[in-house]
Amino acid sequence: MRNPMQLRSRQAGVVLIFSLIILLILLIGAVALMRSMNTSLLTAGNLAFRRDLVNQGEQAVSTVINEFKTGGAMVGATTANNQALNYSATILATNKQGVPRALLNNTTFGTVGTSSNDITPANYPDVTIRYVIDRLCSATGSASSVLCAQSLANPPGGTGGTGAPPVTPPSSTVYRLSVRVSGARNTQVFLQTTFTMPGS
Repeated sequence: MRNPMQLRSRQAGVVLIFSLIILLILLIGAVALMRSMNTSLLTAGNLAFRRDLVNQGEQAVSTVINEFKTGGAMVGATTANNQALNYSATILATNKQGVPRALLNNTTFGTVGTSSNDITPANYPDVTIRYVIDRLCSATGSASSVLCAQSLANPPGGTGGTGAPPVTPPSSTVYRLSVRVSGARNTQVFLQTTFTMPGS
């Protein structure tokens, strides 16, 4: 006949082993959950940081468009390169993603623009906005439909309002504005837009 005390102690040993295994599984699960949460928080923080850099980059777009709208120095001199204004009268070489190489390399940028035009937003000392403008033409000089990319002279439907006949806008040379926004932790965001200036 088995001793009840021996049977009880043997069962207690098995329960202890199972308890340790369950605790180990719970510990592994808790560590994995904490790492997942940290990764999610880091990703969310990086996305928010990048989004903020995109918002800051809009300042360059506003500055350049305003320069063209108000008849600044660039408006009357679009036929030739102007390094002082970060402007190229011909299309700039780009990488596979369409980013001008002048924004990827400081030496190359020095042949197109000047760092004194870089924008540092107020209250954001770690953020630097650099931009280049290029006219989508294959040669300097007067723009033409042969040498330059131009907007459509008559878009489908025209630009007339309801019930009004279509208005044919003038054909315009296309300009490209490319922006690089650099922030803390070596974060960089690139923005690009095209625009036209009537009569150019």
